[in-house]
Amino acid sequence: MIRDDVEAPFLLMSAFRGLVDAVHSGLADEGFPGVRATHGFALQAIGDGCTSVDLAARLGVSKQAATKTAQSLEALGLIERTLNEHDRRERIITINSRGRTLLALSAAGFRREMAAWRSTVGDHAVDTTLQTLAAIGTDGRADTNLSDWA
Repeated sequence: MIRDDVEAPFLLMSAFRGLVDAVHSGLADEGFPGVRATHGFALQAIGDGCTSVDLAARLGVSKQAATKTAQSLEALGLIERTLNEHDRRERIITINSRGRTLLALSAAGFRREMAAWRSTVGDHAVDTTLQTLAAIGTDGRADTNLSDWA
């Protein structure tokens, strides 16, 4: 029994960390070693393609940090950076087929882990938790821009 509401952020962080670590362990087994949560956030932020400036804004980091993240994703073979036809000074970042495979495996991993949660505490408890988190969240979707936390 939780006795102090102050424990809430730590419990949420622990659950998030356990979930993400389990998924990343599975991704490593499936040929994606070295992938970290920040890579997943960045791939989600890239979406259908963007520039480093766009990526920086979406992640809430500096352009230099976004460029470094893109270089890391490129080294992992998850994205491609091509010259922008309209502005040759810019590169367009897009997720390649290996990156899309990673995202699909990641989604399957999260579903697998959520099934394990359901097996541990039951569907009702998980559904209630997810409904509660959605109700108290900002708008029901993940916000990867944490720049105002720094």
